[in-house]
Amino acid sequence: MTIAVAAALACCGAAPAADAQPAAAVRVLSNESTFTHWAHPRERASIRSAPSASAGVVGSLHMLTEEGFPEVYLLLDQATDASGQSWVRLRIPGRPNGRTGWVLRADLGGFHGTDMALRVNISLLRATLFRDGQSIWSAPVGVGKSSTPTPTGRFWVRELLSVPGETLYGPYAFGTSDYSVLTEWPAGGVVGIHGTNEPELIPGRPSHGCIRMRNADITYLAHHLPIGAPVHIVG
Repeated sequence: MTIAVAAALACCGAAPAADAQPAAAVRVLSNESTFTHWAHPRERASIRSAPSASAGVVGSLHMLTEEGFPEVYLLLDQATDASGQSWVRLRIPGRPNGRTGWVLRADLGGFHGTDMALRVNISLLRATLFRDGQSIWSAPVGVGKSSTPTPTGRFWVRELLSVPGETLYGPYAFGTSDYSVLTEWPAGGVVGIHGTNEPELIPGRPSHGCIRMRNADITYLAHHLPIGAPVHIVG
């Protein structure tokens, strides 16, 4: 479900718009639970360690995912520096997992929002879908075996693929921002959430890091979990 940025911030008691804030004031763009915002990049710009053009470079925006879809960045905060430039702190896809950095607001496209979120509990072998913080659906999953575990942390959905024919990925596969030691994902490294041609292994720990679901469950998720939604994987 897409929601307006202003409405999301207002309902959560966020600070007023950046142009009404003192220099360097920060407003929250996502709590990764009841409201989350994301954007596509406009260009291959530098990602910096702080909201300043003089801060160190920690990476760069890239335009496409490994599968060739428009890249998606989850947005955390927005700040205005002393010169009046607007900056956005975002999560960075790629190894090592969990990195964040700042880019100029002008380097990102329009903001998109969602109140949906997915939590995957590796210990319980279960995925739960939330809307506005309330559980609305749950299903068993298969996760990484002990030698190739599914990494835990805060991630997000970057792409959704419809998979033709009967394959080990089932009918749909989400690409996430989680990267594993080894994975079945063709481009290598990305932890996917996908269906399976071995439903008897779910729930369980049969994978190289990806999260597997029965095909009926991944089909449900494909119709309810939007691009940019946060994915919280817990141990």
